[in-house]
Amino acid sequence: MDQHSKHPSAAVVPTLRPTDFEVLGTQSSAPVLVRPSRSYWQDAWQRLKSNKRALVSLYLVIGLILFTFVGPLVWRVDPALQDIDQISLAPGADRRALVVEPFSAWDGVTEWQQSQGQSGLRVADSPNTQSVRLKWDASLTAGGYLVYRNIYEPEGMDSLGLPLMEIENPAQAYYEDRLDLQPDVYYYSLVELNDNGQPMGGYQMVTAEVRRVITVDEVIARNLVDDPSALMPGDEVMLAWHPLGTDYLGRDMLARLMAGAQVSLFIGLLAPLLFVSFGVVYGATAGFIGGRLDQLFMRFADFVVALPFLLFMILFQVVFGIGPGESGIIPMLVALVILSWPATARLVRGQILQIREEAYVSAAKLLGASNKYLITRHMIPNTLGVILVTLTFAVPTAIFTEAFLSFIGMGVAPPTASWGSMCNEGLKTMLTHPHELIFPAAMISITVLAFNLLGDGLRDALDARMRSSE
Repeated sequence: MDQHSKHPSAAVVPTLRPTDFEVLGTQSSAPVLVRPSRSYWQDAWQRLKSNKRALVSLYLVIGLILFTFVGPLVWRVDPALQDIDQISLAPGADRRALVVEPFSAWDGVTEWQQSQGQSGLRVADSPNTQSVRLKWDASLTAGGYLVYRNIYEPEGMDSLGLPLMEIENPAQAYYEDRLDLQPDVYYYSLVELNDNGQPMGGYQMVTAEVRRVITVDEVIARNLVDDPSALMPGDEVMLAWHPLGTDYLGRDMLARLMAGAQVSLFIGLLAPLLFVSFGVVYGATAGFIGGRLDQLFMRFADFVVALPFLLFMILFQVVFGIGPGESGIIPMLVALVILSWPATARLVRGQILQIREEAYVSAAKLLGASNKYLITRHMIPNTLGVILVTLTFAVPTAIFTEAFLSFIGMGVAPPTASWGSMCNEGLKTMLTHPHELIFPAAMISITVLAFNLLGDGLRDALDARMRSSE
């Protein structure tokens, strides 16, 4: 019997030769790490870019900043300059003006050729923004006349409009209106009065379509054409262009929106930066120290939360000597900084209390890390995302607060432009000239919405728990 038969359980060791080995190529079947190595901030930026609403909001905020600071360098129009020929002008309105002779008073005798042969109340000349001349037939039984003007067609004696003039001499059968005339259609009414000054009966009405006119001297003063010497009465010129129209004083709306953006963003950015910074220091100190000092700090923060903002706003205006009709920008900033920090302090304190109990912080303490090292290397970097989100949400709150206070007359006062004060002014002409209210209100809405959506996107992007695993 051979050796293999004597030990059947023994393992057979094969003989290996060099030819039994195969050289592998450079290709490897081992799994490759697909996800690129990214830092925390790179990963946050990728998540922010994937959020379309937040990205659009970021572009809106950048556009708003350019509109505020670069816009006045492009659109060089004084926001306080008044264009009396274009008061409450809507965007895209007719800017043509007819060149006429300088104004001269009317004696009531000369009459426009097209009105000859008419009876009753009539327009005695071509109505324009210089004057509207009315003429009528004198009444032997009247003791006087009362002239009315309206921008709507009257439907009775109770809707004749604005009383312009009471004429006590019944022989005076004419009137020249020069009161704040704009290119529009006016409805003039004439009421005959008895000797006691009471209406005798009905009324006569005439329609006047007023056209904008300008003199050669005004064209020269405003530099509207290159060669004013060639102008003749009857020529047409184009007045200054206002892309968004003008307000009730003839001031350019686009220039005032830019000036108002500077004021609104000054308050909306500076105030949150100040009270968020103070809240971060206050809350971080309370959370890091802990114990009784933490409780004392938080009870003081609760006390500040209970203080009424409007009452302190009024008190600060008295302290700073801000009278009626004066801008209260400094009292508004002080009130926002003093009363708005507790929310940030509470949030940061909660984050610090949570980070303080993490294992890596305990390990750093065991290794002998100082408080300065713990704060600069662990506390601040891990709360920075929360601070940025808080600051982003605080900006629209401050902007809306400024707009509200200016709207009720406690913030920025005219003639200083701010979006809130512009809304307050536009409210008076909302029915007749809505663009004076729509544009500043739209700017406030777009700004607040953009910062809120951006803050919401930053909150998701800076959340480490949502870090992508791709």
